[in-house]
Amino acid sequence: MTALSDAIANRKGDITMNLASIPRHALPELLCRMPKAELHIHIEGSLEPELIFSLAERNRLQLPYPTIEALRAAYAFTDLQSFLDIYYAGASVLQTEEDFFDMAWAYLLRAKADNVVHAEIFFDPQTHTARGIPFVTIINGLDRAIQQARKELGISAALILCFLRHLTEDDAFTVLEEALPFRDKFIGIGLDSGEKGNPPEKFSKVFARCRELELRLVAHAGEEGTAEYIWHALDLLQAERIDHGVHCLDDPQLVTRLVQQQIPLTVCPLSNVKLCVFPTLAAHNIARLLACGIRATINSDDPAYFGGYLNQNYLETFVALPELGAAEAYRLARNSFEASFVDVEVKAGWISQLDAFFQQQHA
Repeated sequence: MTALSDAIANRKGDITMNLASIPRHALPELLCRMPKAELHIHIEGSLEPELIFSLAERNRLQLPYPTIEALRAAYAFTDLQSFLDIYYAGASVLQTEEDFFDMAWAYLLRAKADNVVHAEIFFDPQTHTARGIPFVTIINGLDRAIQQARKELGISAALILCFLRHLTEDDAFTVLEEALPFRDKFIGIGLDSGEKGNPPEKFSKVFARCRELELRLVAHAGEEGTAEYIWHALDLLQAERIDHGVHCLDDPQLVTRLVQQQIPLTVCPLSNVKLCVFPTLAAHNIARLLACGIRATINSDDPAYFGGYLNQNYLETFVALPELGAAEAYRLARNSFEASFVDVEVKAGWISQLDAFFQQQHA
């Protein structure tokens, strides 16, 4: 480790030793106010019903739901695919650069309210290019919101382009080539959509190309897929971060690897319950992930559909799992910064802010 990372690691020990004295009744305010990063947010999944109806009206589109309430009532998912069906239908209202800007800006305002200081935002261009929306329309709208948020809200944000795994690898190569003229507007590549029948190795060639381009690499694995999918995402795609990954506990050898290599997991508790990965939040395994030494983080995934943005995920998870306390809150927030794709000096600055915040709570 560098001298800087050594100093940060030592300070972590000092902070966590003192957190046991923070009472449980203080946790809700602490969770909401602490600085944090969000590393697993699908921007199309932040599209609230109200905005869907507003954009449909602006673009003169007819929705299959008569009211906002009827649309929200349809958010009763039985599995990932039942969610994806309505997710793609909702995204159909996005037509212009201004639509993409409005969607991203609405999320960034909510992130600011949740004390998110950095967000790494997934977007699914194939969802839109398949409808005839030019890639430039998508990327320019999203990027403009990010630039405005940096100036007006003080939030750092970056885009990660995700391939839809239910489509072919040739489709992924096509969208990658469309994206390369805008290489300065996104930092990495991800892999999302339905896992079943779409293993990571299906995209090994396009991920190899992305490594050559020095893009950061993440992949959804181990949500509805098995622990084997996580192994393949690491070995065949060389993913640096695993999105979800909750089935890793099914394989002790995989847990050992995740701990030894400190490979981050971007866990999404409310999403996992909404999509029936776990029957209840009380049954969620994030406390066990942390206890094993895995670099787990909390994220909101598709908050408009799953019942909560980042703070709501923290609040409900900590209520459901009483074994989570101030020390785990600190670890989760710190993990979110350490797992982010920013320079070490920037991470150190955010971690210093986090340390100062927790020191104030202890004082």
